[in-house]
Amino acid sequence: MLNFVTTPQNLDERFRDAVTALPAPGTRRAPGDAVRDGSTLTGARALELFDAQLASRHLDLAARWLRSFNEGFYTIGSSGHEGNAAIAAALLPTDPALLHYRSAAFFCARAKSLADAARDVLRGVVASAHEPIAGGRHKVFGSADLNIVPTTSTIGSHLPRAVGLAFSVARAHAAHRWPADAIVAATFGDASANHATATAALNAAGWFEHSDIRLPLLLVCEDNGLGVSVPTPDGWLAAMLSSRPGVRYTSADGCDLAGTYDAAAEAAGYVRRERRPAVLHLPMVRLMGHAGADAEVAYRTTEAITRDLERDPLVHTARTLVEAGLFSPEEVITRYDEIGWQVRKVAEEVLGEPKLASVAQIVGPLAPRRPLRVAHEITEVATRAIGPGAATRLQAFDGKLPEQGGPLTLAQTINATLTDALLANPGALLFGEDVARKGGVYGVTKKLQERFGSERVFDTLLDETTILGLALGAGLDGMLPIPEIQYLAYLHNAEDQLRGEAATMSFFSSGAYRNPMVVRIAGLAYQQAFGGHFHNDNSVAVLRDIPGLVLAVPARPGDAAPMLRTCLASAAADGSVCVFLEPIALYHTRDLYEQGDNEWLSPYAGPVSWSSEHVPVGRARTYPVGNASDLTIVTFGNGVRLSLRVAARLAEEGFGSRVVDLRWLSPLPAADLVREASATGRVLIVDETRRTGGVGEGVLAALVDGGFVGSARRIAAADSLIPLGPAAQHVLVGEDAITQGAHALLAR
Repeated sequence: MLNFVTTPQNLDERFRDAVTALPAPGTRRAPGDAVRDGSTLTGARALELFDAQLASRHLDLAARWLRSFNEGFYTIGSSGHEGNAAIAAALLPTDPALLHYRSAAFFCARAKSLADAARDVLRGVVASAHEPIAGGRHKVFGSADLNIVPTTSTIGSHLPRAVGLAFSVARAHAAHRWPADAIVAATFGDASANHATATAALNAAGWFEHSDIRLPLLLVCEDNGLGVSVPTPDGWLAAMLSSRPGVRYTSADGCDLAGTYDAAAEAAGYVRRERRPAVLHLPMVRLMGHAGADAEVAYRTTEAITRDLERDPLVHTARTLVEAGLFSPEEVITRYDEIGWQVRKVAEEVLGEPKLASVAQIVGPLAPRRPLRVAHEITEVATRAIGPGAATRLQAFDGKLPEQGGPLTLAQTINATLTDALLANPGALLFGEDVARKGGVYGVTKKLQERFGSERVFDTLLDETTILGLALGAGLDGMLPIPEIQYLAYLHNAEDQLRGEAATMSFFSSGAYRNPMVVRIAGLAYQQAFGGHFHNDNSVAVLRDIPGLVLAVPARPGDAAPMLRTCLASAAADGSVCVFLEPIALYHTRDLYEQGDNEWLSPYAGPVSWSSEHVPVGRARTYPVGNASDLTIVTFGNGVRLSLRVAARLAEEGFGSRVVDLRWLSPLPAADLVREASATGRVLIVDETRRTGGVGEGVLAALVDGGFVGSARRIAAADSLIPLGPAAQHVLVGEDAITQGAHALLAR
């Protein structure tokens, strides 16, 4: 049995034995010469990269040592993947990189010093609050100074972001975070290559290339042949990656430093020169198992483990250096021990550093809320629109400003607000399926491409993961993306791009990187003559569950404009991730109480009124009906219109109501909610989402937490998908149910 091979001690011993057994040094080459014939890697550079490889290995050994006495909390290592140091060497230090969790040697090679790299990594291992990128929240490879974007991805979910970042880097805009000649590099594992996010990224890269859209993207597959315990079929990665249309494929032995460097330099040069995507496939090995607790002998044969050990990249590099006469075997061991001592010394130093000690410390960078700064941003935008931008604004609206016309529908109001947003922020981009030439399925984005051109308003391929990935990358590069998800139901297959990528970026980078975006989603139910569960989806639980995400639901045109401006200003000022959920059934609604009353329309406010009409995140709106003293109806979206209609009939019966439009589903306007509930002592929650996991549950919790002691009742949609046609009425909240609920409370 070879269970000893998974231990740090025996991996260390095996390396020493293998190096000691190397033959005497060959003909000495000068440091400036190629490390071997036919390679472009010089001896001097090879020595630097060998140091990075050694540091990476010793970081793994130190992590296992720390874990042995419960001071280390992360043992997924990079042993066997040390060839990725050559990827760092083939890139410019200004090229943004998104790294796989086994790319430690890359991190060490790009770091300013091995001591800095060791300290950063080991602080992450021990969850030190002094860790400079994530602050002890997670062990990541990241550094704003090194242009390494942190990612916690284990399944390739960072790859759509990499596509989006390359898309943004290739575009001409003033807000670039990275140089115009930069290329984007992203590393990922062989098992991750099968994940939907990875296949979406590869597909999108090819789609953009086929569409003649430049994408300076280098994807690097670190293929060790295993996904934890599941083997990757022989030849699968080569066959799959080499067959992707539009994505140039090359491969090299990832255990051979010189060969990897040559292949990486050639691939990076192609991407930089041609501004086209490429994938570099690097077969590697995984040593010491998946992580500290993993016993490989439970699922791998002795022969397979031995074959990997014989391909140890550190031994391979040592052999190359010895054959080049740059080191003797004894000097290799000496260097190995010197770096090992440095890493162990750093490990001992970080042991006593403090950990995160409070909720406030942990969540501090998650979602900064600076309402005064957001309000100031809106004022600044309004000032520009009134002054120097007035003529341009008039031209954009074809000579007729929206505030000079009649009252607008919800759809028309959103269109006008988006026009003003694109005028105010040259870095704003609007994109999605059918949003450009068609102007959106419901006409909400009509004429925007005509007004601002196809560089700023454009159609994408039909893939929500890619749409959000584009936003993730563009926001990272200084743009203000406004992606559209055509229907709420379509979000669910891509929701992790918001949960696992957008919401975590500021959290795991201590605010060094941000994901400003406003995701517009057409959703909720009550459409007439166009139904089914895909086009009438009332599930928002996945959005309300994402820490830090702002979820806005405008019901009326008069709220839609200031709320959308708030979301855009919050994204620009605070880097907020906002979802602007637009009720489809209310897009073109004109009437409230009776046909032809036009009570659901609202005039559009011009820039002179934007500051005074500002709606802060997390503030509700109350509509008093009658004496407003008998009942509080809490609702949102379509429920606002339904509840106002019911409240009007209750007023005819002598009962006064106050209808509270939450407007913001995350964060909930808890203070407004408790105040309005306490004013009547009776609360009817009208929740168009499902009874289980719906918004009403959060409202009830907020009332309890706020000390409300009155009576409460909840009306919610059934726990069902929404059927086609008239049957939908049986699962959705209707006016009759609201009326019955109100009477039940009023009878108490």
